[in-house]
Amino acid sequence: MASIACTPPVPAPEEAAGLRERARGALLGLAVGDALGAPAENLKPSEIRARWGRITGYVAERPQGTDDTEYAIFSGLLLARHGSALTPADAEAAWHEWIADRAEGPFRGAGFSERGTLENLRRGLAAPISAQHRHAWSDGLAMRAAPFGVFAAGRPAEAARLVAVDGSVSHEGEGIYGGQAVAAGVAAAMTGATVPVVIAAALAVVPDDSWTARSLRRAVAVAHRGERAVRSAVVIGGYPWTDLAPEAVALAFGAYAAADGDFRESVLTAVNMGRDADTTAAVAGALSGATLGLCAIPAAWASAIGPARGRCLPSMAGHHVLEVADLLVEAAERETGETVAAAGPRPSLPATPQPTELPPPPASASRSADPPAGAADNESGKAVTHPLPPPVTTQPSEPLPPPVTTQPAEPLPLPAATPPTELPPAPAQAPAPGPAPASRSPEPRVEGRGAGKRSPLVGAGNAGQGDGEGRV
Repeated sequence: MASIACTPPVPAPEEAAGLRERARGALLGLAVGDALGAPAENLKPSEIRARWGRITGYVAERPQGTDDTEYAIFSGLLLARHGSALTPADAEAAWHEWIADRAEGPFRGAGFSERGTLENLRRGLAAPISAQHRHAWSDGLAMRAAPFGVFAAGRPAEAARLVAVDGSVSHEGEGIYGGQAVAAGVAAAMTGATVPVVIAAALAVVPDDSWTARSLRRAVAVAHRGERAVRSAVVIGGYPWTDLAPEAVALAFGAYAAADGDFRESVLTAVNMGRDADTTAAVAGALSGATLGLCAIPAAWASAIGPARGRCLPSMAGHHVLEVADLLVEAAERETGETVAAAGPRPSLPATPQPTELPPPPASASRSADPPAGAADNESGKAVTHPLPPPVTTQPSEPLPPPVTTQPAEPLPLPAATPPTELPPAPAQAPAPGPAPASRSPEPRVEGRGAGKRSPLVGAGNAGQGDGEGRV
């Protein structure tokens, strides 16, 4: 059951200009956090200190976003097109149109969960079966969840419902819960809610006994003691992969709480904790950017963020997060029938191709694994840009189109999932003759990047083990 007891009410959305400012802050904050955290990804705090001391700004010569930013743009464009009427079939069709049926960028679909999803889609599997792979519990949905909170500002439950629809293609169980917590938190932050209200909104949309909820509660409970305490409270030191949704989401909210919502400190706290630093800093940046608005992001950091380069998703090349933020606000306006006032001049953005309509969703539940005839045209490595959905212009003199029919407010039923859960205690065994064996911890205290290795099963009961070297 979701944790709804003693949940503070979420304030109603502010005036239209304020919403646009917060929407831009949320998505630019995500991109800034992603770029700041990318060099520290998969590192321990001790390794970060050895290389750079404490990270206080960009350490890369050419800061740029990773898969976190490009997948957030992808989900934002998808949501701007379909709004509250988004269905799993819509999301699946977009994965085929914009990713699976195209030539890939150098990152080849990014993380483990994305790779598993793409392989299933190309084999002809449809959602939610496409989400049945070994990494369905990853933070790949959490990293692209902020646009749903931007669209459903002030409606955390609706943000959680919509992100679960998107996630049905790629994630299950704890992977879905992580995305829902982030989407709901951003939806609350978009109204100017306080940090405790934002955290309560996130906890209210996930099962109270889930690994995600337990980790999030542990992180925020010790946040006043700083990043070392947050990291020790939730990190599973014996597990080499850093993209666990319950861990990454908890670290992000812990950083946000430790900084009391301040943008600079929220993002830098997440970066310096290491692990999946690009994702944790992206989520912390989205939460703080939504809370405080675009003006809270340091100008030097904001100016480094340009259009997506398409290194992970070639179809997203040329799109800017600020452009997507405006589209989401306009899509929400289209449904509510309200007019969003312009918050000053729009930022200068790169020209994009003329928009075209997506093909209708497939009629059957399965698809051919063969790409369309034109998919091989990009094997030379050239970026393919997918047109942006047409922005909506609202003119008082013309009647607004009828609002899109919304889905029921209740979250969609999630597919049966087998996420990694806490391992049960080992059954008691009769002592063997001879000297007693040396005691050992439930998980080996080692940490690594895990590249090229096969993912083992992991339990959630080993949080707080540190980084495996006696350092955190």
